[in-house]
Amino acid sequence: LTRFHGVFAPNANLRAQLTPSGRGKRPAGDAAPVDVSAHDAPRSPEEKRRAMSWAQRLKRVFSIDVTACVHCGGTVRIVASIEEPTAIRAILAHFEKHGAREEAHYRPAARAPPVQAA
Repeated sequence: LTRFHGVFAPNANLRAQLTPSGRGKRPAGDAAPVDVSAHDAPRSPEEKRRAMSWAQRLKRVFSIDVTACVHCGGTVRIVASIEEPTAIRAILAHFEKHGAREEAHYRPAARAPPVQAA
């Protein structure tokens, strides 16, 4: 748990001028947050306000890149995010019951050709 104090506190009046997401309280008439770091490339106001995705947060905090394929190293596209607890429990229960293979999405194992009855 991280607690912020001073200008980084959640309700601080100056927080919007210092944080990239701009979610703090902003004084009336202030169009966009001030970019504090002079070394960063200039970003548009939309980029400054955009929140980080959960994939970006995992990469930043835990160094886990969920957008990289574990097999080929290529970039993968996230097509769905399951957040409903009952759906998650049902999926995990299915895997516990039937087993989850890492190669589940690949082709089935090779087998011998069918034998013809004479």
